[in-house]
Amino acid sequence: MILNVNPFDAGIISFLNRFARHSWAFDNFVVFTSSYLFRVAGIVPLVWWAWFRDGEGKTTKRDTVAFGMIGCLFSLAFARMLSLALPFRERPLRNPELHFQLPYGQTDHALIGWSSFPSDHAAVYFTVAASLYLVSRRAGSFALAYAFLVTTLPRVYLGLHYPTDILAGALIGVGMASLSRIDAVRTAMTGMVMRWQEKYPGPFYAAFFLYTLQLATAFDSIREFGDYLFIVSKHAVRLMH
Repeated sequence: MILNVNPFDAGIISFLNRFARHSWAFDNFVVFTSSYLFRVAGIVPLVWWAWFRDGEGKTTKRDTVAFGMIGCLFSLAFARMLSLALPFRERPLRNPELHFQLPYGQTDHALIGWSSFPSDHAAVYFTVAASLYLVSRRAGSFALAYAFLVTTLPRVYLGLHYPTDILAGALIGVGMASLSRIDAVRTAMTGMVMRWQEKYPGPFYAAFFLYTLQLATAFDSIREFGDYLFIVSKHAVRLMH
């Protein structure tokens, strides 16, 4: 388990934590921004806007949106693999070195047993936001700012992540999205999806809706199921030996 905190993380968390427990209304507002609705209110609607947006290069732009939507699953999987493979990093709110003061509305038993590095929330939403940037700089800039200021920064204030957790997750997300600029990679990942959309639009959009619903929850149910399978497989390997 990693408890030592680098100066960069410690300095930012110490600064933000000075504001904790000064205002019940402010602290609980920050807690509210972590709700499913608020964390994606500025991102998921833009996905649908970008998909139905008319104009030159509509097919390529749809390919890019589809790449981002599929790519965020790969970003999530990679972030979770790192989290499980690297030494466990305790959340700031339970790290005794930080003397973290819990904001109003936050509890110290959040995400027990989940390593904080890297942030899979950042990996998922920065993949989508960066993909939107490749479709529309204005919409993408807004989505990137929203992903940082509303979706991920509050998680640092609440003691759920260190700043470097967020930075690592963001790099994973932006790196994944940037792969869509390689035509062969983008086509390989989205070809089947785009053909499905053309031939069977009804089932496609029903599935697309359910997928964006999962995106709104940061694929919580999928992450939990994936971790369950990982633990079961680990125990199975031990029993075999």
